[in-house]
Amino acid sequence: MITERVGLTARIPGSKSCTNRALLLAAAAPGTSRVRAPLVSDDTLTFRDALTALGVRVAATPADECWEITGLGRGPAGGARVWCADAGTAARFLPPFAATGEGEYVFDGSGQLRARPLWPLADALAGLGAEVRTAAGEDALIRVTARGLDGGEIGLDSSLSSQYLSGLLMAAPLMRGPLVVKVHRLVSRPYIDMTLGLMRRFGADVTEGPDGRIEVGTRPYVPADLVVEPDASTASYVFAAAAVTGRTVTVPGLGAGSLQGDLGFVDVLRRTGADVRIGDSGTSVTGTGRFRGGFSVDMGEISDTFMTLAAVAPLADAPITITGIAHARLKESDRISAVAGNLRACGIRAEEGPDWLTVHPGVPLPARIACHRDHRIAMAFSVLGLAAPGTITLDDPGCVGKTFPGFHNEMRRLFPAYELPVPGVRAH
Repeated sequence: MITERVGLTARIPGSKSCTNRALLLAAAAPGTSRVRAPLVSDDTLTFRDALTALGVRVAATPADECWEITGLGRGPAGGARVWCADAGTAARFLPPFAATGEGEYVFDGSGQLRARPLWPLADALAGLGAEVRTAAGEDALIRVTARGLDGGEIGLDSSLSSQYLSGLLMAAPLMRGPLVVKVHRLVSRPYIDMTLGLMRRFGADVTEGPDGRIEVGTRPYVPADLVVEPDASTASYVFAAAAVTGRTVTVPGLGAGSLQGDLGFVDVLRRTGADVRIGDSGTSVTGTGRFRGGFSVDMGEISDTFMTLAAVAPLADAPITITGIAHARLKESDRISAVAGNLRACGIRAEEGPDWLTVHPGVPLPARIACHRDHRIAMAFSVLGLAAPGTITLDDPGCVGKTFPGFHNEMRRLFPAYELPVPGVRAH
């Protein structure tokens, strides 16, 4: 391992989760809201375009430093066909918003997105009185015939994704009566905390009960001016790179008050021996020259970062087991299987179960990583390539554009030894 201590400041783009939630909440509020420092990526541009298709006006400054949203203050009207591309947040957040309006709304997306389940959301909307179709043979992901929603009390199985719950909660102030949701088997709780925190920033009346109930009143949203903090999931790659190269990397703007649960990834890195400092205005990780294993960690609450740990786990001095990640099989790819398969392609012993993965120490062999069009697989294995130069190439390096179009260039800026993971090509 490299043990040089060099202080580096990473330029991490805005949080996708915060950007898309803020866009929707601004669309639901009357008047003008501003979302500053938004993430500009495939997913957020898809979400922005989808809102435009629903009748929401979004204006951007020339360099996209700020998006100004003229909200409807209600659900959309008139009907529309909405393209969601690969964006799971668009497919799960926008149908409830549409259902509070009037007209027929058809949401469709890529084959990758069509493979991801939507039935929990469809069942919940039907339980609130919406007319929803997702049956086989439909020419869309989901079709909503909207006549407004009355609200009421429903149960929601959130074991596959927390996004269904977030979508319903954000639509709730637009319903005719309060919404009470009894949540069952919730995964990724920090994302719900983010949703509720942002809803309150836009004026929503939200209360939580000790029995897992969340109640949202009908108090209207109000416009807001929001600065999007750096994406904690994306920051995991530069933090892991610091840990395995012995350098110090700081991400400003991502500190103790963060809305994002995925900042908890640095606590996992602390267990590997990294020096972690979380301040009010930023977080720093320093590699200490040793990368420890020999532990098991439940990453169910921060599952978007489990691949980052798994990809660098071969560099540890003992096996690392990651648990609580069953729902990761239903993301952009079957992430457990995809990560295990790529590790084996690198000559690393990896064992998997329904909700766990164990990675054993080893020296990575040259391999071409199958990205499965999944940005997080590409970025995670790029970190392994940094620690083991010349061994890792990607079959789809451009898929990082889903959340971090400038990823390869930023890694090269921070770590001069970084090679663009395409055979024979270096980043510039």
